[in-house]
Amino acid sequence: MKIVIGNDHAGVDLKNKVKEELRKKGHEVINVGTDTLDSVDYPDIAALASEKVLSGEAQFGVLICGTGIGISISANKIKGIRAALAHNEFTAKLSRLHNDANIIALGARVLGDSLAIACVETFINTEFEGGRHARRVGKIEKEV
Repeated sequence: MKIVIGNDHAGVDLKNKVKEELRKKGHEVINVGTDTLDSVDYPDIAALASEKVLSGEAQFGVLICGTGIGISISANKIKGIRAALAHNEFTAKLSRLHNDANIIALGARVLGDSLAIACVETFINTEFEGGRHARRVGKIEKEV
């Protein structure tokens, strides 16, 4: 599976750990985040990762900033992106199962490394349930 990963300066260490685990499991990782601690703007990273998901170049995206909040808000402004901020495996699972999220957002200053990795693994391995949830996702996608 191809997964795009993007991060700001606060998420460099966590990105590297998640990237390593994904590669160990045989996934191809496309890195669009920064690799330095120099300040960057997370909306730019969210846009780059979202572009890869929307084009089909990546099946899913992983976005990381300090809290996960700003980068998820930024990604969700892009039509076709459903970025879910996950705090545990339960929220990661339900974001796929019920919301058909295509990007998971993580807070590097909020989650420990092993929990973040578990969230990503749960996210990419959970299928969308469809049914009544498909109707709701359709309403999310509808332009207002």
